[in-house]
Amino acid sequence: MTKTTIIGCRCGKTHFEVTGEPILVSECLCNSCRAAAARLERLPGARPMLTPYQATPSAEYRKDRIRILSGAENLREFRLTVDAGSRRIVATCCNTPAFLEMKGAHWLSVYLHLWPVETRPKPELRTMVGDLKDASALPADILNLKTHHLAFYAKLLKAWIAMGFRTPKIDVRGVIDA
Repeated sequence: MTKTTIIGCRCGKTHFEVTGEPILVSECLCNSCRAAAARLERLPGARPMLTPYQATPSAEYRKDRIRILSGAENLREFRLTVDAGSRRIVATCCNTPAFLEMKGAHWLSVYLHLWPVETRPKPELRTMVGDLKDASALPADILNLKTHHLAFYAKLLKAWIAMGFRTPKIDVRGVIDA
């Protein structure tokens, strides 16, 4: 039997269903993720996204394994720049960042704060540590990779093959500026 989990925004108006295990659970330290999180955390009522060492934790899921159950009308996109190749989707009912979508990607990076603490997936690795000026303060509890590792790309490719090379579209109803 495939595991199904219901996750959602802080106020409870927007819910998602994730099916199966994530492709990968990671913490990203790239400049883009840290900059976007810092800006999104300043939205009214938003909660912190970054770990104490400035990582953005997420679970990478195939798009065909995520379903919006409620609150689709609350979802808006945020881009760091107008021509950015990635967008962060925010549940504007309570300004909860929900996930990151890369242009043309078959997966979503679903932010771990959507899960209750007791059922939250545990990160397997940190990536893009090379973007930090000083990575010496990072915990040594999991791998701290300078960039994306070959195994990261292999897992994504395996998931894409299993999806028949499809890239489902995620529609949202507007944009926000943070």
